[in-house]
Amino acid sequence: MSVSTPAGDQRRPSVVSTGKKAAPAAKKATSSPAKKPSGTGPKKAGASSGGKGPRKPIAPIKVSQGRSWGPIALMVAVGVLAASIIGYGAYAAFQGSRSWEDRANSISGIVNYREKDPKLTEPAQHQQGKIQYTVSPPVAGPHNQDWQNCMGDVYDAQIANEHAVHSLEHGAVWITYQPNLPAAQVEELAAKVRGQEKMLMSPYEGLDKPISLQAWGYQLKVDNANDGRIDEFIKALRVNASVEGPTISCAQGITATGTEPRNLTQQGS
Repeated sequence: MSVSTPAGDQRRPSVVSTGKKAAPAAKKATSSPAKKPSGTGPKKAGASSGGKGPRKPIAPIKVSQGRSWGPIALMVAVGVLAASIIGYGAYAAFQGSRSWEDRANSISGIVNYREKDPKLTEPAQHQQGKIQYTVSPPVAGPHNQDWQNCMGDVYDAQIANEHAVHSLEHGAVWITYQPNLPAAQVEELAAKVRGQEKMLMSPYEGLDKPISLQAWGYQLKVDNANDGRIDEFIKALRVNASVEGPTISCAQGITATGTEPRNLTQQGS
């Protein structure tokens, strides 16, 4: 490397050579602006790309969600069922807390001879032969020493009052009906008797109502076999109305029909 300077006090290097070529100066950037692509410039407001009219704004679609009635109906049904169960339970508890006498006295139309004529319904003596009763069909009073079999017996002919009253004393419910009661109603009554201990049934001449039910000291007369009070009467008074206790037997009694009383030894004669 060589350095040459001018003579004098103010010497200063004028040229510095390094032996290397100086790098060429960077080319000046072209001054001409880049061409803008056609069609990319800002569009005027309202201009359309396809040459058609301005697009209409799209209104948001509202999705209507109606009420879901299925779960509501289910909840209502469950509520009604729960209320029914609670109501029935309360009713059953109330009924169970009532005495059978209270339940009997609450039956519309029932005649309580225990209150109306206490002397009539006192435990009675056995008596042979025909007996005259003041109530028809009889509900209490003296009676034959042999009872009518009342193990769910359905008799197709009239039976002796004297035997039937003895059955009432044992806690039986005796269903009587007019002989001309429609067969369908007779069968409906029979279905309540068959297979039920302390129950018996027979036609009865001279009834002033189509159907009459008797227990010891109680009577209920109705017009139709589908009367709900029949079941109420049976439920309240069967067994309960016995004056000899609930365990007294209804079996081994008279099974013959006919209005004349007889003894067991005469049965079948």
